[in-house]
Amino acid sequence: MKVALLAGGTGGGKLAAGMQALIGSNLTVIANTGDDIETLGVHVSPDPDLVTYWLSGDIDEQRGWGIRDDSFVVFERLVQLGIPDWFALSDRDLAACLYRRHFLAEGGRLTAAQAQIARGVGVKAAVLPMCEQPVRTRVRTSAGWREVQEYLIVDRGEPPVEEVQLQGIASARPTTEVTEAIDSAELIVIGPSNPVISIGPILAVPGFREAIMAAAAPVVAVSPLVAGRVVKGPTERFMEAVGRPCTASGVAGLYEGLLDGMVVDVDDPDPPPVGIQTLAGQLLMDDEKARKRVARVVLGFGASLARG
Repeated sequence: MKVALLAGGTGGGKLAAGMQALIGSNLTVIANTGDDIETLGVHVSPDPDLVTYWLSGDIDEQRGWGIRDDSFVVFERLVQLGIPDWFALSDRDLAACLYRRHFLAEGGRLTAAQAQIARGVGVKAAVLPMCEQPVRTRVRTSAGWREVQEYLIVDRGEPPVEEVQLQGIASARPTTEVTEAIDSAELIVIGPSNPVISIGPILAVPGFREAIMAAAAPVVAVSPLVAGRVVKGPTERFMEAVGRPCTASGVAGLYEGLLDGMVVDVDDPDPPPVGIQTLAGQLLMDDEKARKRVARVVLGFGASLARG
């Protein structure tokens, strides 16, 4: 089965790893680039790289981000020389970002740079940025506007969110690679990532929703909630900001008009979404076996919808 998976953040990365273990190169991950940031003289793509490291097995599973057992020699020297210390990149992570900066400076595309990074670390699946145009997610709190990375790292995702803005989204367009992945998919999956700042920017790219709606493949979302709670990250803050309850139904409401089905956690105390087919399963992906299990459930559910 050819699968197009929309992802950003840890939940989407984990599901991608489980799916790659089952279907290999038949998986294409479309990753959020609204978190991208220019810092330390490089172009950082946190979500595409996070997904790539989950797929390559390099991820630091304890932290949920970054590269396992990597050093911070270059970053520590940069801090010693006077650069701000709030956004840390380990040495191998910095190497990927340096490569991306050089690739773009030579006239290359973000999509091609990410493809080479994924190939270079042995990833079988394709990892596609959602678009080539710069889109930057900004968050407004009582203290004013912040770049999303500042909010997540400096503010630790703690202040209540009053508004979310996607700078540059009106000029963005899905790439040819992204539209081809959607058109040729036999299943489209919206991963269990933050629905506002990870999935939201992807769906907000002009033409993206229309491409999904026109696709022949069924569309399945995976709830980011386990036993009714968010596993990691400030999803509750962002759901409050957009006026939605932090429930599977609240998440499904953000994907209104797109979904044929949704996989929810078997221990979720809230009622499942209405108007679409749902399947309950164990969604905690705390090890490789669990990631494969969830991926198998999602693929099987998607296949049943396709047959129907």
